[in-house]
Amino acid sequence: QVQLMVESGGGLVQAGGSLRLSCAASGRTFSSYHMAWFRQAPGKEREFVALITWSSATTYYADSVKGRFTISRADAKNTVYLQMNSLKPEDTAVYYCAGTYSSSWLPTSTSGYNYWGQGTQVTVSS
Repeated sequence: QVQLMVESGGGLVQAGGSLRLSCAASGRTFSSYHMAWFRQAPGKEREFVALITWSSATTYYADSVKGRFTISRADAKNTVYLQMNSLKPEDTAVYYCAGTYSSSWLPTSTSGYNYWGQGTQVTVSS
């Protein structure tokens, strides 16, 4: 099982800039997990950003980030990435990676994920 996930790559960037987030997971079965990114802005609920299936066959994005963000994974490194381009101030949030054992269900809600990282702050200045 995936036991620990640690995000990195957050920071401060100007609007229009780019960042790449990484999430490194422990465990021997990472490749069997659907992985996702969520984000939570101050005073708001945690919201879905993107997911990638265990086989990388399918990716899915929130409408707010479609065309700007790309999720990918490197199973040999037990790592999932989120490439964020054309960043906007409204992308400012704490970004969390999440994992769930693969099934036919591709969850876009927090309740669908069993494992979470501690989060990394992304701040986009205008």
